[in-house]
Amino acid sequence: MLNIRTIVLGVDDVPRAIEFWTRALGYVPREGEVRDDWAVLEPAGGAGVALALDLSESPVQEHPRVHIDLYARDTADQAAEVERLIALGAGRVDWDLYPEDPDFVVLADPDGNRFCVIDPTH
Repeated sequence: MLNIRTIVLGVDDVPRAIEFWTRALGYVPREGEVRDDWAVLEPAGGAGVALALDLSESPVQEHPRVHIDLYARDTADQAAEVERLIALGAGRVDWDLYPEDPDFVVLADPDGNRFCVIDPTH
């Protein structure tokens, strides 16, 4: 049986991506896994899916085929998390594919990678 251990994001600037994602998720760099062109971040407690940051020259896709969903606790938490992530350097995405009453907010990290903040109570 397979399982997902690491999600890899292509980034333009590995140190900037480390700064954003460690603060956004409370992750820490994995010992021995930080270079100028690659880094692996893991939950501070050690258990959970890791996030690898890979230096990439590929352009960001406006409608990426794969993205990360981050779950808030509820509507108020979603709003607070969106504002916290924006303060850390994320940007709102003017998403042209929003449904009528979305339970998600589309953001982009400082490298332009899209991710969603979900309200599971919606």
